Amino acid sequence: MSVAHTLKSSARDRPVAVTVAVTVLGYGLVIGTFLGIVDFYPDLSKGTVDLLTHLIAVINTGALAALLAGVYFISQREISKHATSMLIAFSLILLFLVVYVFRVGGGETKAIVAPDLVTTVYRAMLAIHILLSIVSVPVVVYAVVLGLTRTRAELAESLKSTVGRVAASAWILSLALGIITYFMLNHVYESEPLNSVLLVGLVGLRPVVGDRLTVLFNE
Repeated sequence: MSVAHTLKSSARDRPVAVTVAVTVLGYGLVIGTFLGIVDFYPDLSKGTVDLLTHLIAVINTGALAALLAGVYFISQREISKHATSMLIAFSLILLFLVVYVFRVGGGETKAIVAPDLVTTVYRAMLAIHILLSIVSVPVVVYAVVLGLTRTRAELAESLKSTVGRVAASAWILSLALGIITYFMLNHVYESEPLNSVLLVGLVGLRPVVGDRLTVLFNE
């Protein structure tokens, strides 16, 4: 029995366990990098940071396009094209994760400089974007695990369609908001370097964390 067959069999028998393991690993890597616990990244120049920032936006735009294509294909009952589109989207998100951790781990972050109303709207969109990103991870992983380990007939009898709709909706909205806030921060309004020290005082927590979390998916 090949290693690939063994892994697929294990994932098929224990999709929830695989989902939890992958989710915890992903959360741990991102949060650890964000807090400086995972700290083996090389220092990046401003030019490299900017390049990776724009690359992240391109990757997320590609993932959004693939997701929308996947939704369209499933509505047309084109199952193979749907599966291909969703796997492309998932692969792009994995690529994003690699680029993101190097970008955040090796470079400075920045805060938006804009009128109060714009800043409030920006932070509201950013908060929704981040919340949906966090919530969608286990749902997306579970849908992918089911899709890769079950036949079409089995999927029709499972919760895959329901889970898939929830995952796609949350994922699409999260990516769309991430792209919008990326443009606001990097192309529409000014920005300034943000101190990497994370304040935990009640007064300072909201503004500092709000802007620092911008880098989670779209700076």
